[in-house]
Order: sequence, then C-alpha cells, then structure tokens
Amino acid sequence: MVCEVRVMGGGRWSPSDAALGFCSRLLNSLLLLPLFLLYLLFVLSCSCFLAPVSLASAAAATNHRYCVIGAGPAGLQVGYFLQKAGRDYIIFEKANYSGSFFSVYPRHRRLISINKRQTGRTNAEFNLRHDWNSLLSDDETLLFKYFSTDFFPEADAMVRYLNEYASRLGLQVRYNTEVRDLRQAGGYGDYPGTHFMMRDQHNRQYTCKFVVVATGLGTANAPTFPGSELVKGYENIDIDPSVYEGKNVLILGRGNLLFETADAIYGSTNMVHMVSRSRARLSWNTHYVGDLRAINNGLLDTYQLKSLDGLLEAAVEDMVLEKRNDRIYVQFPWDSDSLKQISAKRDLGEEVGTENDFDNFSLREGYDYVIRCLGFKFDFSIFNSSALPAHSTKKKKYPGIKHTYEAQNVAGLYFAGTSTHSLDYRKSAGGFIHGFRYTAQVLHRLLEWRHEGQRWPVTSHSTRDLLNILVRRINEASGPYQMFGVLADFVLLKDNGKRFELLKEFPVHLLARLEELTGREAEEVIVVLMEYGPDFSGPDKDTFRADRATGDPLEAHRSNFLHPVFYYYKRLPTESEMLNKWGKMPLPRPTRVHHVLEDFLTVWTAQQSHILPLRRFLEYVTRRDLRHHYADSCLAYALTNGQPPPLCSFGGDFGASLIQKPVPISSINFQEMEKVKAKGNSTISVPSPFRPHTSTAPIIAATS
Repeated sequence: MVCEVRVMGGGRWSPSDAALGFCSRLLNSLLLLPLFLLYLLFVLSCSCFLAPVSLASAAAATNHRYCVIGAGPAGLQVGYFLQKAGRDYIIFEKANYSGSFFSVYPRHRRLISINKRQTGRTNAEFNLRHDWNSLLSDDETLLFKYFSTDFFPEADAMVRYLNEYASRLGLQVRYNTEVRDLRQAGGYGDYPGTHFMMRDQHNRQYTCKFVVVATGLGTANAPTFPGSELVKGYENIDIDPSVYEGKNVLILGRGNLLFETADAIYGSTNMVHMVSRSRARLSWNTHYVGDLRAINNGLLDTYQLKSLDGLLEAAVEDMVLEKRNDRIYVQFPWDSDSLKQISAKRDLGEEVGTENDFDNFSLREGYDYVIRCLGFKFDFSIFNSSALPAHSTKKKKYPGIKHTYEAQNVAGLYFAGTSTHSLDYRKSAGGFIHGFRYTAQVLHRLLEWRHEGQRWPVTSHSTRDLLNILVRRINEASGPYQMFGVLADFVLLKDNGKRFELLKEFPVHLLARLEELTGREAEEVIVVLMEYGPDFSGPDKDTFRADRATGDPLEAHRSNFLHPVFYYYKRLPTESEMLNKWGKMPLPRPTRVHHVLEDFLTVWTAQQSHILPLRRFLEYVTRRDLRHHYADSCLAYALTNGQPPPLCSFGGDFGASLIQKPVPISSINFQEMEKVKAKGNSTISVPSPFRPHTSTAPIIAATS
C-alpha cells in the first residue's frame, strides 16, 4: 500500500519507510472502524433483550399515560371515554384495521347478537336495551342499525361499523403494531413509580403509565390427547359444505361454535355426532346469551326426530383417536391405567387398538372428519414475567382480575371487554358487546377517580322527585338492564332524607367500597338492581311452565322474570358482610327490600301494581310523604269528602304546581287522615275538570 500526501503547488512528497508504516496502520484502523461500530451496535441491540431497558433508552421511547391494547369493540369503547375526558392515550392494534377478530370469526360469518332496529320507541336509552351491537358515543348516527338490517347480522358489518366508529370519532389508534414483551419497569422523569414498557414487532419501544388490555379471547382452546393430531380446529376448518358431502363427522364441543358448524354442514353429511363434557345448555333456559342460541340449534331437531345426527356427553380429554382404513375411530378407556398404557404405547410407536368393550358403543362408526370447536381462551403470551397476570380461579381461560377490573397481581394493569367476563361468567352479559360497553364505562370512571382525581358523576335532586326519577330509570336505563345482577343505580340519601344524589351504574360487588372508589359520601343507600327470580332459570328448569309468572303485587317477591329490586341500607355494608350474601341474593341482608312486580312488557308503570307499592316503600325508607299534590286536586278532594286531605294544608295555592317541600311523615296526623279516608275510597275518583294536571315529569305517582 502506498501512502501519498499532496503538497501545495501540486508537488508530491514520499515519506520514509517508518512514516509509510505509520500511514499504513492508520488506514487499516480506519477500514476496521465501521466493523467496530457495527459490532458495538449489535452488542447494544442484544442488551435490549437480555437486560432491563435503561432509563436513557426509555426516555427515547414513545410515552403515553394510557395504553390500550386491541382495537376491537372493547378497546375502541375505552378509547372513546379516554378521548372524551381529554386523556393522553394510544390504542395499539396488530392488524391494519379495527375489529380484526370479526374478519375471521365466526367462521360461517353469522353473528348471534341481535340487531333489533325497531322498538316502537324514540327514546335512545331505552332502545339500547335491545341493541346488542352498538358502542356508546354522543353521535346518534353511530348505531349498528345503520350498518345492517339483518336481525342476526353478518360479521363483516361489524368490521365496517367498528372502523367507522374509530374513524368518525377520531380515536388515536396505531395500526400494524403487535405488542410484545409487556413488562413493568421503574420510574423516571414524568413517570415516578412503576410504569409499563413494551415493544412491537419492529422492536420499537413504548412506555405507558397504565395499560388496559382489550384483546378478548383469541387463542383456540386445543387440548391434547392420544390422536389429537387427527383433529381439525374450528379456526382453520374448511367452511364449504360440499367438502363434507356424504361424510361422517364428529365435532368436539357443546356451545355455539359447535352448533354453528353443525348447522352449516349437516345438510351435506351422512351424520354429525357431537361430544362434550357436559350437556348442552339452552340460552332460553339459562338466560345466559353465551349458551346455545335458537339460531344455531337445528341439529337438536334432527337428533330428537331420529335423523342419524346426535350428541352425547363424555370428557374430550379422555378420548383416544386412531386412523384406520382412512377412517378415524374413537375409544374412551374406562380407567386412568388404560389411558396411561395407551399413551405409553403411542410414545413407543406401537399400534393402539380402538376396539371397545361393548358392541353397542355409541361412537363405533368411523369418522371422516373430527372437528374441534372448544372455544377460545385469553392469550398470555404478550406479557413478560414481570407483568404476567394470574389465571382466574373461577375460569382458567380468563385472566385473574378484581371487581375494579385491575389484575389481581399486577398494579396498574387493567382489562376491558370479553377478558373481564370471569367476574360475571354465566351470570350476566359482561362477555358481550351489549354488556361490556357499560363495564368499560365503569372502568373509565374508576380510573378517573383513582388516577385523575375526578369523582364519579352524580345528579342531585330533591326527595320529592325520587319516585319519578327512579320509575324513569327502571323503565329506560340500559346499563342495569343489560348487566343485570352486576351494575346498579345507587340513591345516596342526604340531609335526613330531604335530598338525594343518584349515582348510576356502579358494580354492586363493590358496594362496601363505594366511598373509596367514587369519591362520594354515602350515608343511607338505596340500591336499584335488575334481577331474575333465584329459581327461575337453569339447564334443568322448565322456563315455560304454566306458573312461570305472577301478576299479584302481594307476590312480587316471587317474580321470576327480569324485574327491579330495591335494597335499602341504613349504612354501607362492610367487606366481611359482603362475603355473607343473603340466600341467593347478590347482596348482603338489607334493612328493607322491595321487589317490583314482574311485567310481561318489562314496563313498570302500572299505578296500582307497580307505582303505589314502590311509593310506599320509598316513603318508609325516606320517612317522607312522596305524593304530588295539586291545589285543584285538593279542592276536588275537599268538595267530594267535605274537607281536604291533611297533607293539602301543607301545600300551596289554587292553580299552583307540585308541593315544593315533601312533608316529614313524623309530622302527619295519620289518625285524622284515616278519618278522611273512611269517608271514601283510599284512591278517590275525581271528576274530569278537577283531575291533577299532567306534569312534565315522566311518571306521576297516583294519589291515595
């Protein structure tokens, strides 16, 4: 190598041998420098995987106060509330559009969530009681009924709806971002204390103070057993019915996935048999929308009407499958030792026979296809061990969470949507859009008080309006109606019953912690909860029996169908009292309880059957008269009975509106009142010109 240096004037200077060696070494070092820099970059990149991220690298990451993982319906609903509150948030979605789950599932594309577009009402809140697909927003045009006219809509309509929801509301969604290695880290800068870090598929880093996981249940439940490799999963089966033409098909499972698949193919097959651990549960018997729905249960007809198809109960994990002569044969070993012997033979590569001890074995026919339809479970793979949530002790397929929707073992990690269904599994609708749109709102309100100092919203009223407001809520409110037995309205009585605050849609299981979690003071409390009768439903119940309903107000506590129940507590129950429920009730023993009589139309406005008993209950617990008196009705009463009711003396002038101040019951002369009542009926028929004016309030209580 020659090292030459040009001098001014264009001359050339040739260095000595020593200088030449020095220049040569210098150039060699310069050539190795890029290689050294590449090596240094490689070491630094590896350290990102092998060691915790340093504070310096964390500072360079994208920071947000709230990170929502998943842009499905739950993630978008949480994002809407965060955006409305003006919070710093981001939604991560691995696909390039929202609602990617619904672009694949259900495989046969028909949803089982009803799209009831017509109710005969214009009240938006009431209509949400029968809308199972829409998310909550202030945009009245963002309702699912404008995206599909089908009662059971196509899944593609849900994808269109969710993307329009995200776009029109301007939600902050980062698409094509697959979250990995979600972990907890120490504090720095604007994030003192614990926070979360994660990376995406391109190794970009993100930092979040709080994380809300809304990924749903997306991993197929696929148990292993001898021969399970011969099974095709629901997630990748061929949905063309012609594939199963003239074939014998065995389907593993019991829920809507199984019957959806069976209904799609049983017109082409020789036979369809189904195996599950327990009997099929019908949603009209259990009142649980996740159980078998009528739209999918056509195969039950062919089974019961002797047309080759059928279902039986057996543990899927205990079966053994073997393929012989292009058919798959089934065996159920009778004891664990037999199963161990079969497993040992398979491990050694020995042939395993599937002959059965009984020649009338139900599954003795061979099958051309065995299909697994065992549902889905939560995907825990996105978590690092430092932020890994525990499994739910109630249902292993869900993460373990508290009733505040926070992970049981990871502070600051929250869940929304289907993954929270362990809290009300088989009890309410928290695993479905029409349920978790309200639990997402609950989560947001809990976060607002805990992390932002914003108290749970309430409305304050005079007690004279208590009856009308509660009657309106039980007839219109959608949240307590959809999340029956879980979310309730709370009446917080103030000033010895003179006024009250209405706190809407709070989880009843958190009643003992109401003050702590909402920032509201609670003295005496009335809980308004929607419930079914405790013995009405179940897989073994006849929900169509002749005596399934009662119409007698005196028997309201025996109501079976969904109806409002009022619990009155002189003080909030303690945590220990919450653990000791009253019989089959969802709450501990109250000071007083009142059932509103069930109604065929689920409209509780009948004056004698619904309003009057409720008014008397409320008068008892508030210790105040809640009747609304008008001056002209007092005059009519006086003309009919010779003197006005005692309460009219506390009222206003002729032509006035409602009495402004409810009268304490302690100040009423009930003996005088009874004398007046003795002269006529307890409810007076007033001539038309003297009847009470129609109030602008939604419901006016009958005067007795």
